[in-house]
Amino acid sequence: MRNFLSCAVALLLSLGIANAAETMGEAGSRQSEPAARSTLDDLFHDLKRSGNEAAAARIAERIQREWTSSGSRSIDLLMKWAAVAMQARKFNTALDFLDQVVALSPDYAEGWNRRATVHFMMDNYALSMADIDRTLRLEPRHFGALAGMAQILQRSGRKEPALKAYERVLDVYPMMRNAQEQVGTLADELAGEGI
Repeated sequence: MRNFLSCAVALLLSLGIANAAETMGEAGSRQSEPAARSTLDDLFHDLKRSGNEAAAARIAERIQREWTSSGSRSIDLLMKWAAVAMQARKFNTALDFLDQVVALSPDYAEGWNRRATVHFMMDNYALSMADIDRTLRLEPRHFGALAGMAQILQRSGRKEPALKAYERVLDVYPMMRNAQEQVGTLADELAGEGI
């Protein structure tokens, strides 16, 4: 595995990762560019106002595509390798790639979110929450990170903060079915405990 990772890093260096990292450092991630920000703002506006679950899901997918595109071919390649490793349940390998992503592009919210997801899949909730926090500082509307935080809080038996996290999800993405259901379930459970 270490040999593979060394070869991968060497390949990235040969692709000009140093130049890509420098470009990312000067201009920031693709998400912070004015055109991309405007597109995201428009998409979030549409997401919040969509009254149709299927249409909202399509808008959410477009937002996720915007988040995934880093503006760097090297970062995008590392993210693809991490996704392949995650699908194969090779979580330590995925973390190796994602550690490189966040080191090379610390302002790329989706790198932090993806790493939070891997930690979540490994039941490393404290590490996942730390990466969720970083994701939300970079993109406060990240409904995936908010939903992940809500799930961790819920699994930890912290129902009231979980409810508030799901409500934050619905503030951004009102038609997210799972969040709607969890708000109802948690509200009922908390009401029952108050009796």
